[in-house]
Amino acid sequence: MIRRWLVSFTLLLIVCSCRSLPTCGNSLAAGSCTRILFIGNSYTYVNDLPGTFAALARSGGHPTQTAMAAEGGWTLNDHVHSTQTLDALQSSRWDFVVLQEQSEVPASEQNRTEIMYPAVRQLVERAKLVGATPILFVTWAHQGGLPQDGLPSYGSMQLQIDQGYQGIAAELGVPLAPVGEAWSVVALQDPALGLWETDGSHPSELGTYLAACVFYAVVFRESPAGLSYRDHLPGDQAQLVQAAAADTVLDTPKQWNLP
Repeated sequence: MIRRWLVSFTLLLIVCSCRSLPTCGNSLAAGSCTRILFIGNSYTYVNDLPGTFAALARSGGHPTQTAMAAEGGWTLNDHVHSTQTLDALQSSRWDFVVLQEQSEVPASEQNRTEIMYPAVRQLVERAKLVGATPILFVTWAHQGGLPQDGLPSYGSMQLQIDQGYQGIAAELGVPLAPVGEAWSVVALQDPALGLWETDGSHPSELGTYLAACVFYAVVFRESPAGLSYRDHLPGDQAQLVQAAAADTVLDTPKQWNLP
């Protein structure tokens, strides 16, 4: 099941508003609108994570506007050298800028040191220059791991991804959105739920909804449990991932550099 793949992998870049909420425009003077720019690749745009998050936020009473700069397969280093991405950073008064690295780069110590970390440092600095709080999007591992790189299982790859993001987050003192951690919790509770698409890499709609719930908890420091927006998912599945996201983020906020 692959629904709402909004953009072809052949496009060079997306910079678009995603389900921007009409109430947001009416809230600008009061400063009550939360604006978030998502920078990443297909893990961000498949199933429209920014739009899913915005709809979830609205159901929690938070007027929110989202946009994304995303291209299939891109690394954060690609975004550092993209005029379009850098223009997107300057295009609005962002409250948060989400940084999502290509799925395999953080799992390699050499690649994260040589490719990921320099790019994160530059993008974090640019986000802060426009007054935004950067958030690192800790992604999930491939369902079958990364055997060609000596990571034969989901668990072994996830461990390396976590270490990759935690290392640079500790250096820069920036918050983490522990989607990969919450993903592990849900996958352990019910392996049959289907968080991955059939390719074992991209998120299913449930996986994207889980990511949105994690971001809700990180951005608003509130539990998404009980929110009415479920993105057409069965109620029991939505409730399960809402609770997993809340527990992961809010039970140990210091672990994710959240004050």
